[in-house]
Amino acid sequence: MKAIKGDRITVLATAVTLARTMTLATMLTLLATPAQAGNKVYAPNIQSLTTVVGDDWLNRPVLTLNTNGELSLKSDQVMTVRFDELSHTYQRMTYHLEHCEADWTPSTELFESDWLQGFNDLQIDDYENSINTSVQYTHYQFQIPNERCQLKMSGNYRITIYSDEGEKLMEVEFYVVEPLVQISMDATSNTDIDYNQSHQQLSMNVTYGNLRITNTDEELYTVVMKNWQEAGARTHVKPNYITPRQLVWQHNRQLIFDAGNEYHKYEILDTDHTTMGLDRIAWDGEHYQAYPTPATVRRNYLTDVDADGAFCIRNSDRTESDITCDYVMVNYTLEAPDNGPVYIDGHWTIHQPRDTYQMHYDPTAKCYRATILQKQGYYSYQLLTEDYRTAPSEGNFYQTENRYQALIYYRSSTDRSWRLVGYQCAQF
Repeated sequence: MKAIKGDRITVLATAVTLARTMTLATMLTLLATPAQAGNKVYAPNIQSLTTVVGDDWLNRPVLTLNTNGELSLKSDQVMTVRFDELSHTYQRMTYHLEHCEADWTPSTELFESDWLQGFNDLQIDDYENSINTSVQYTHYQFQIPNERCQLKMSGNYRITIYSDEGEKLMEVEFYVVEPLVQISMDATSNTDIDYNQSHQQLSMNVTYGNLRITNTDEELYTVVMKNWQEAGARTHVKPNYITPRQLVWQHNRQLIFDAGNEYHKYEILDTDHTTMGLDRIAWDGEHYQAYPTPATVRRNYLTDVDADGAFCIRNSDRTESDITCDYVMVNYTLEAPDNGPVYIDGHWTIHQPRDTYQMHYDPTAKCYRATILQKQGYYSYQLLTEDYRTAPSEGNFYQTENRYQALIYYRSSTDRSWRLVGYQCAQF
């Protein structure tokens, strides 16, 4: 295996270049803005941050409290946080948990003992150096919950990871749900905007059974998303109908979404030959260079199976992927006229500043280009405009399969924080 030229400083310099870039009434006012959840990386030497519950890599992490108000320690119900630091030098890091409100502001009316059983600010002590990779890195991981740290309240949670010097390196955001309401969803192409064209209308029923609610407008709060796109989340949409035990959203104009198109996808499973979705892969003497098949203007809908923005770190051996997958420079191309800024978007692009994933137009070649450092694996992505709308080259087609997520929060007059009492993810 060829080794990358230069020392750790060269690798870090490359990464740096690539990473440039109260009252209830008051709470409801704050919640008027869309919820912005996700993972964020602040240090350019940190790459490939992933958060997965069990082996469900298609969704963002959602943990579920059992009937005793506890989180299970079974492996398929535990969230694993993984990331790489681009060197073979051990870095001492600790992680700090905090409970957040439905708008992701810290919960100021709770004591840590209200939601945490055990210890906070724990050290990450599970780490291992990469093996036979051109880019050296150390892989770190930890799990929530664990034997020293248990959560006992539903809601939004944020983990902040710090260096030994107190520098904030990254943030991980996840959900803990206590399933007290039932959610059903459906989608149709019959909308108030068009019929069988470019939009999808989501309908939703929430049955809250024995949950004591006297004012649905103040005590319940909803967040609805398509493909976990928090930037386009619809929050606190008022239902069309309210019954003593159910809320109904039907032909609600605020729950009409651009249909979009199926996501682009590719795999880098081996650095010696091309795999799905790649035109070619080559060694330039310093990095592996991978070239996904260029995206083009999509004038028609073509059925395809994709992961709606999800990604999975893996290689052809499917063993020890965390430490044997290499880092590759991925070169994206969009063959389309210049229609303004275009951004690559997927679950994996929320980590770094957004300009890291901007495609820049090449007037000579008449195409957009972007080069991003990524770890081997499966990636799905779409192309968006600056305001998070579907890029003109992608098109919007009613037949597109999308995953919709609904989150239902509850706060009674005696609660000191918003609880997450319902979650549903459905594909249509």
